[in-house]
Amino acid sequence: MAVEKKFVQDGFTKALVNEYLAKELNRAGYGGMQMNRTPMGTQITVYAEKPGMVIGKGGKLIRKITRDLDHKFRLDNPQVDVQDVGKGDLNSQVVANRLASSLERGWYFRKAGQSMLRRVMDSGARGCEIVISGKLTGPRSRTEKFIAGYIKHSGKPAIEIVDKGYSVAIKKLGVIGCQVRIIPPDVTPPDQFKIIEVQVPEAKAKAEAPAPAAETKPIEEKKSELDKLLEAEPGAPGIQPEVVEELAQPEASVVVEETKMPAEEPSVPAEESTKSASIKVAEEPPRASEEKPPEATEGKPSEEIQG
Repeated sequence: MAVEKKFVQDGFTKALVNEYLAKELNRAGYGGMQMNRTPMGTQITVYAEKPGMVIGKGGKLIRKITRDLDHKFRLDNPQVDVQDVGKGDLNSQVVANRLASSLERGWYFRKAGQSMLRRVMDSGARGCEIVISGKLTGPRSRTEKFIAGYIKHSGKPAIEIVDKGYSVAIKKLGVIGCQVRIIPPDVTPPDQFKIIEVQVPEAKAKAEAPAPAAETKPIEEKKSELDKLLEAEPGAPGIQPEVVEELAQPEASVVVEETKMPAEEPSVPAEESTKSASIKVAEEPPRASEEKPPEATEGKPSEEIQG
């Protein structure tokens, strides 16, 4: 047998076993099964609301199920294990079976769907979807959906985190299919995110905090106090010379930090610039054309010239 055909055959066998167990363990609150193939045989884990009813009196029912799995489905050394389903309202197969049984008992489909949806969401589920399809109110079939909360329909999350269940309600007009999809409360959706607030360290916050301004009295108040002290008599009680000296000293109420700026050339007023220009012009030597001719020295003795 080819590998592809073997996979198809295994899936078909698993579906047949699930259908058989759902029919046999309907009263016990069947909640699904898991099938694993091991070297020792085939391990089948059955989940039910009432594990005692699955085992039966003295283990009679579970031996019958093991024998049927071996003869009908040709499983290799089947070993059946029974476990409690836990909270039934969060198991999709259990909810589907309850919905189908309520429809068979005559409940209106909309009332049954809404009540089941409310029970699932009140149990803490993240999301739930119930689909009822069949002859609900007339001769033609129709489909009704009931959705609440967060649900995924496609992709890998729809396979991994969504629990699916299916059951059939048999009525006089025909069968009604009940499909239930539930996202349990303990799963983490792939698109969930969380915003974390970043806390500033204390040292950095203290460094960034502005320094408190020094409390100083205004200069006018100081002057008024000084005048009062000076006007008073020198020997008056409560007046000390130290207080007078302290108040007499000038105080800078505001301290301004000087920042070094690039040196700029001092600006010269317009009047000074014109004066300097006129002085420079006056100090210039006379031109060659305006110079007077030197006096003739020919025929005079050198002593006269010097004199």
